[in-house]
Amino acid sequence: MKTFRSISILLFFAIHIALFAQNDPFNIQLEPVNISGIGGLQSYAFGQNNGKWLIIGGRLDGLHKRQPFAAFDVAGNNNQLIVVDPNTLQKWTAPLTGLSIDMQEQLSSTNMEFHQEGDYLYIIGGYGYNAASSSRKTFGSLIAVDVPAVIQAVINGTSITPFFRQKNDIQFAVTGGHLKKINSTYYLVGGNKFDGNYNPMGNPTYTQVYTNAIRKFNLTDDGTNIAITHLPAITDAVNLRRRDYNAVSQILPNREEGITAFSGVFQPTVDLPFLNCVNIDSASYVVNNTFQQHYNHYHCPVIPIYSHSKNEMHTIFFGGIAQFYDSAGVLIKDDNVPFVKTIARVTRDSTGKMVEYKLPIEMPSLLGASAEFILNNYVKHYKNEVIKLDELKADTTLVGYIYGGISSTAANVFFSNAGMPSSSSSQIFKVFIIKKASDVSHIVNNKSLSTLHLQVYPNPNKGNFKIQFNLEKSADLTLSLYNIEGQRIESKLYKSVKSGENTLEYHVRDKHVNGHCIIVLETPSERVMQDFIIEQ
Repeated sequence: MKTFRSISILLFFAIHIALFAQNDPFNIQLEPVNISGIGGLQSYAFGQNNGKWLIIGGRLDGLHKRQPFAAFDVAGNNNQLIVVDPNTLQKWTAPLTGLSIDMQEQLSSTNMEFHQEGDYLYIIGGYGYNAASSSRKTFGSLIAVDVPAVIQAVINGTSITPFFRQKNDIQFAVTGGHLKKINSTYYLVGGNKFDGNYNPMGNPTYTQVYTNAIRKFNLTDDGTNIAITHLPAITDAVNLRRRDYNAVSQILPNREEGITAFSGVFQPTVDLPFLNCVNIDSASYVVNNTFQQHYNHYHCPVIPIYSHSKNEMHTIFFGGIAQFYDSAGVLIKDDNVPFVKTIARVTRDSTGKMVEYKLPIEMPSLLGASAEFILNNYVKHYKNEVIKLDELKADTTLVGYIYGGISSTAANVFFSNAGMPSSSSSQIFKVFIIKKASDVSHIVNNKSLSTLHLQVYPNPNKGNFKIQFNLEKSADLTLSLYNIEGQRIESKLYKSVKSGENTLEYHVRDKHVNGHCIIVLETPSERVMQDFIIEQ
């Protein structure tokens, strides 16, 4: 469920920040694939076996309508099981009939959380129509799916009923979150419980409660009986109050498994995406406010890739919806949070420092929102499905596929009540990693790789900080301080600064400046920026 602020208070402006080239550790290539009759689908769950996909639930239409009577209508439910073989370009379908009504309703819902462990796909929650209440609800159960058996049953046209099991549990009444695993423990991260009929005007037709939590549990499954042991949850009513985001499996700087929750909606005090991230390990979590993600704020296809030799974790994001986008080298901030084409990479180095890069390629149109990346399981990867970059021996490797999502006709269509401004996409892309590096991507939230080598510290600070930089020759320079809204707060000219390494002390004069800021350093030949946090 996506809600925007009124268009009458829309803020739309540019932050004029120069972007600079950086050597890529690899390149990305997309290749369209067409499978006859596959149809469009978004916000679905999937499992796979032996190169074939099993796709469950999701919606057949595009972005949900604003009118309450039209939003999440039953006609848009996907009530079929879909099996796809991307190698032979075949697809098969089977109805959910034969399963209990409870299972049919949940398995045709949207934004379920899911995780595949071996042969079993575990599906939790989801939002959809409930006949018993004649309304919509978030389903409170876990469904176990025997993926290889269901795939064969769908292909052969035999009964699917023996291969589904359901376990009711109110802790699983979550939609728009993510189900991940660290070592042997399951993590149900974020999301909300949304009951009733969606209404963007705030009328009392529904209740919505964010989990504000990382719910942890252990699961044992002998193929017949499922046992759930809930563990103490982690709660944070500010930083874990997010849904419709990207939770991505990671290898952390200590080389252990982890999860990073990137962006998501909505901040507690404003209907805008989070820009920070939450790093989760087996013991706890850390909110990273020194990193600010500008691109890809909504759920979209993501690829986690790790280099063991460099201890670098890369996460690639494909399109979707975001508060920022790039236009001819200018970073545009649009609080209407439009559909975007941006493909971006976030890299975490061995010290834990995270940097975002805009890649030179884009999605071919406004695609990616509520689509999924489906891993090529034959590619070397860790058990949490992080790809092993160092073990990709070929110059070009097919690492997986992107399927479906929302296809939008324009960047901002949420306020349109006429026609079909968006639809579900039937497009499939092969995704290739090309290991040949090139000077093509652009840093958007870190110092540039220019000769200035700008650094700001400490970060965060209380408005008093040091700025370190290098000058190849003596020059006049200007330091300007901006807030995240792109407004210049203050500026200072420094005359005839000497060449070599320089350190300046800076004191913010305005004591009301607080939060995410940007420092811009300009010389006659270069312009560079770095973002940081002021906590006065």
